[in-house]
Amino acid sequence: MSTTSESIARTARQAGNVLKTISNEERSKLLYKIHDGLKANAELIRKANILDLENAKKNGLADSLFKRLDLFKGDKFDTMLQGVKDVADLEDPVGKVKLARELDEGLTLYQITAPVGVLLVIFESRPEVIANITSLSIKSGNAAILKGGKESINTFREISDIIKRVISENEKITGIPQGAIQLIETRQDVSDLLCQDDYIDLVVPRGSNALVKQIKSSTKIPVLGHADGICSIYVDEDADLEKAERILLDAKTSYPAGCNAVETILINPKFSKWWIALESLSRKGNVVLHVTDDLKDAFFHELDKAGRMDGFIKEHTVDVNEEVDFDKEFLSLDCAVKFVSTVNEAVNHINEHSSKHTDAIITENEEHAEYFLKGIDSSGVYWNASTRFADGFRYGFGTEVGISTSKIHARGPVGLDGLVTYQYQIRGQGQIASDYIGSGGKKAFIHKDIDLSKVSL
Repeated sequence: MSTTSESIARTARQAGNVLKTISNEERSKLLYKIHDGLKANAELIRKANILDLENAKKNGLADSLFKRLDLFKGDKFDTMLQGVKDVADLEDPVGKVKLARELDEGLTLYQITAPVGVLLVIFESRPEVIANITSLSIKSGNAAILKGGKESINTFREISDIIKRVISENEKITGIPQGAIQLIETRQDVSDLLCQDDYIDLVVPRGSNALVKQIKSSTKIPVLGHADGICSIYVDEDADLEKAERILLDAKTSYPAGCNAVETILINPKFSKWWIALESLSRKGNVVLHVTDDLKDAFFHELDKAGRMDGFIKEHTVDVNEEVDFDKEFLSLDCAVKFVSTVNEAVNHINEHSSKHTDAIITENEEHAEYFLKGIDSSGVYWNASTRFADGFRYGFGTEVGISTSKIHARGPVGLDGLVTYQYQIRGQGQIASDYIGSGGKKAFIHKDIDLSKVSL
């Protein structure tokens, strides 16, 4: 075991112990300083990002990863900056009283939110994640050790240098130590740190299925995250055509490399206009449809009747590989499609093939929708909405540390609330357990809940 990794982990633990005592005002103040530092050095970050993109082209980086790597495409950089400020302005997640109970007169039990402790966050391609995680960690009182992907190394270094400099320059003002955010670069560092379960409380891998599985098999530390984002949408027999077209196009084409992009479409053939929605997805969205034989025959039949069958549609409609495509995260303009005859069949298919990320139903039938919402075993379930809404920023979390498909601790987009746990505090006046029933005494507990609106600590 590397002494360097132990030193990094121990430093993070010590910094975390300090950070959780710092006021929300000081934590937020530092985030604004980090925002200003990143904004002032945008051109340096841009140059570093261009270098990463050039190297990615030379090395043949997958298109889905290349898109994630480009920090200055569209408003991504500005969104990253805004995310830092949004997190700073959120309500303090630490120190919230979740329960208050009078055990006896002058003896009160409190359940209070507290930081998880030390986070190890490993991510691929997306360099903006360093700013996202830094913001969430500091705001929630957690120390963090961050590892970016090798494909974003130059951008990662530039952003990390700015963040470290800002923390250092403001340490005497805010009281937040430099060790609160540490940055590592090599896979060996990660391997060594995965053994530091005495100091690290939670590992958050953000990346490929292979990365997440490798992390989970390599550590005793709890892991929060998801592997694949196999999202499905069921188009019910009572769907509205306009809603179906808009939702499917957005869910597949607005950002096909995202883990919240739809990968499987299930269609009830009793919805008479289903083929129009698929044609729109193919023509407007340039999506390749991987379809079952029965759906392909029906699709071509409807197009032929409408005089809309042509070479483009044939090229964009291919046979589905049922053993692969319904369990596949395409991360491209491809989508697996099949018929299902009932909402119950749709729920069963999704629960069997889904990665438990986000799934949706398009219908005007409330009974069908409610059944779907209750029956789907995923972290996000939507009615008449695009799966692309599965995002911490869109949920109002400011940003997210990742999306969890676990059922323990945190689920779905994980923002500040997912980075705190709780502790029990008892505030007394010298009482001892031996005076009470159950420990040899005669006194009985009151166990009287206190109205939280009247609690102030």
